[in-house]
Amino acid sequence: MDFDLVLQGTVVLPDRILDEGYVAVRDGKIAEIGLGVPPAGRERHLFGKALILPGAIDAQVHSLSQKDQEDFIWSTRSAAAGGVTTIVDMPYDEGNLVCSAAAVKRKIDHASPQARVDFALYGTVDPEEGPARIREMVEAGVAAFKFSTFGTDPKRFPRIPPALLDACFAAIAPTGLTAGVHNEDDEAVRAYIEQVKASSITDWRAHGLSRPPITELLAMHTIFETGAHTGCPAHVVHCSLERGYDIARAYRRDGFGATVECCIHYLTLDEENDVKRLGGKAKINPPVRPRAEVERLWRKVAEGDVWLVSTDHVSWSENRKTNPDMLANASGVPGLEVMVPLFVKGAVERGIPLTWAARLMAENPAKHFRLDHIKGALTPGKDADIVVLEPRDSVYDAAVSGNNVVGWSPYNGIRLPWTVSATYLRGEKIAEGAKVLAEPGAGRFVRPLPRQVIAGAET
Repeated sequence: MDFDLVLQGTVVLPDRILDEGYVAVRDGKIAEIGLGVPPAGRERHLFGKALILPGAIDAQVHSLSQKDQEDFIWSTRSAAAGGVTTIVDMPYDEGNLVCSAAAVKRKIDHASPQARVDFALYGTVDPEEGPARIREMVEAGVAAFKFSTFGTDPKRFPRIPPALLDACFAAIAPTGLTAGVHNEDDEAVRAYIEQVKASSITDWRAHGLSRPPITELLAMHTIFETGAHTGCPAHVVHCSLERGYDIARAYRRDGFGATVECCIHYLTLDEENDVKRLGGKAKINPPVRPRAEVERLWRKVAEGDVWLVSTDHVSWSENRKTNPDMLANASGVPGLEVMVPLFVKGAVERGIPLTWAARLMAENPAKHFRLDHIKGALTPGKDADIVVLEPRDSVYDAAVSGNNVVGWSPYNGIRLPWTVSATYLRGEKIAEGAKVLAEPGAGRFVRPLPRQVIAGAET
């Protein structure tokens, strides 16, 4: 038989949907896609109406934000169960800011024996060192750089002030990699936090009041103007506001590299229902916004103004998310296990073509991190990373599957009309339903395709 694996169903591509389509795999790579009667294969599954999509690439994961908590052993297990076949991990690890080639190597060596899916890495800088180590991190294999206009912690998650941000962007520009930035204006946020504290509001309302829309939008102008000044592709790693996507579009219209990522929580949760109900378990930076804004973001998806959809996944222990004083809680939520079915649910409910699922969670992330020579599409020659979703109702509960280091999730109780039934990594089945089959170490470190010339030198 010519093929190792053949899957038949509704094949979802970035530009079209193949009803009664098939995907054929040979030697861990996509070998053929087609319509009609699928060919023979050593393993052959006729899924009928099930959706067959490229495995998702989650552009924003924090596996090591809390020491001795999640780690890659758990984050990549959640990923496999959720149809995510590659994660891009953030550099703000507790105890190891990823800001040098040595730190990149330490993280690769640490993650490789644990990872059940493939992983790429972000790098960042220590503000005291500036951009000096950017080149060595590129050579070590980072797929992008991450900075923040807001300082959560001076060592682990530092603010990068405007002049230093400009210098870092200038150093990154010749490499062709992208500079991703957390978009909250430090001075403005601190002023609004003080106002909230003075008002004595401590409940669920406090977080949104402490970070009103202007704090996000001011930062986005800084980020994109820095990109325009330096010629570096500028990327905002999460935007909760329709206006932010319009700002990015204006910069692109003027010829600059300016992209925005939308996290799945901004397309799913709202302030007046979910934050009110969940309190600290829905505290995220930037904040979850009102339902009207959620619906405006879906319009941005349909209009093509969203570049990526990600999770910003972090599994804080429950005690870090349940303080009655809203501002005292850690920011961020887990989402790897449920991003893909949540996006499919939201798109179907709003009549948005599912081609956007293939584009925003696979094709565009692969391009963004320069992994598209091997990842991101059901295209012959690329890795056979595949997720299958069946039209079967389920109600999400993070504690039930056993694939999460924490049993809580802001998505608990949401009905999912499409459920992940199988995930394949390079043609090998790594999850079947909620059961993760991949052993630790099945995942590999993936690095971007080198640019031909970096700062005038061959690579």
